[in-house]
Amino acid sequence: MSDMKQETRREELFADFAKAVTMPAGQLERWLETEHSREVGRHKGLGESHSHAAGRRVLRLLRTPRSEFTADDLVHMRKVVHHIDRQLKHRPRGDVSNTDWRFDLMNWGHDPQS
Repeated sequence: MSDMKQETRREELFADFAKAVTMPAGQLERWLETEHSREVGRHKGLGESHSHAAGRRVLRLLRTPRSEFTADDLVHMRKVVHHIDRQLKHRPRGDVSNTDWRFDLMNWGHDPQS
């Protein structure tokens, strides 16, 4: 792939990530400290849930200058964009204010009510 094409794809990923992650770093950080955040998502045994760990990584990405992103960071950004997109397609009916669906999305940096 040419450098120009690669740079275009990278910029598209940054734009998609910015659209998907609607919570600013400070708001996400406060959310990740809550009990609801730690309880929601798939847990591997007694450890941290997958979505909570993903949220901690999103928070780090939000605070990292673009010039310092690694290839692994870009892979995680793509996972975040795809996860949020998939979950939004499965929005439950009714008020979602206090649902695991919303809380999981918030762990990934997206508040569907903002």
